[in-house]
Amino acid sequence: MIQLRHIDHVVLRVADLDAMVRFYCEALGCTVERRRDEVGLVQLRAGSALVDLVAVDGHLGRRGGAAPGREGRNVDHICFRVEPFDEAAIRAHLAACGVACGPAESRYGAEGEGASIYLDDPEGNTLELKGPAWEAAAPLP
Repeated sequence: MIQLRHIDHVVLRVADLDAMVRFYCEALGCTVERRRDEVGLVQLRAGSALVDLVAVDGHLGRRGGAAPGREGRNVDHICFRVEPFDEAAIRAHLAACGVACGPAESRYGAEGEGASIYLDDPEGNTLELKGPAWEAAAPLP
């Protein structure tokens, strides 16, 4: 069985990255944790979680389709922190439920860099199952 701890991060696709950073930082008290301008990503600290803002016209944002609005989606994916993160057990459980998932890759989350797996729910919403941060530069298994 997969054990969810909490939401690690939410990824929002945004049309005006600067305005969204100002809103989340000034109005809600988030802080900029990390910027990856080369791919159009700003990661904001929101308590124990992150809110990732992805510019729709950036490298990552262009992969998500139409810009936010009536006919476009603005939530890219929701990430759940999972513990323990036993990749084989997670894959076996998902397969038994008829759910396909992508490869485990090292990705950055609220607790740092660590393994994660992407999958889609029945309505097409992308979910990420994220394990703990690597302790000391441990390579992806």
